[in-house]
Amino acid sequence: MTEPRWLDDEEMRAWTAFLAATALLNRRIEQQLKDDAHLSHTQYEVLVRLAQAPGNELRMTELSAALFTSKSGLTYQIDQLAKAGFVRRVPSPDDPRGIVATLTPAGRRKLEAAAPGHVALVRELLIDVLTPAQRKAVADGLGEVARRLG
Repeated sequence: MTEPRWLDDEEMRAWTAFLAATALLNRRIEQQLKDDAHLSHTQYEVLVRLAQAPGNELRMTELSAALFTSKSGLTYQIDQLAKAGFVRRVPSPDDPRGIVATLTPAGRRKLEAAAPGHVALVRELLIDVLTPAQRKAVADGLGEVARRLG
């Protein structure tokens, strides 16, 4: 049996910093969106993705892939957003087996109301904490991790 390639001190520092930062960021962002907009972070991201999509709509499979979430988890979040009137689920015109999620006018208003507080917190907790070089390194490094995993 071959010996594992253990992390050295600098590698462990990078790993634990990543774990701490992501856990703390996620917790603060989730709480801010819940308190200020009564949305989960995933629900907010659904609204963002739909607002950016052509015609404000995406197939559920595309939305799931864009959010890096399971189809069942996304279905639950879409159901909650649909109950609130922020999205509609309709059969795909191209494939009767497919479902399309569409942003409603109420969903757009909800996103427009939630976005300023969310962006301010992201800026406060991450963007403005890092120098431009650090932001580039984070984006490049984590982008490469996501590319390899995706």
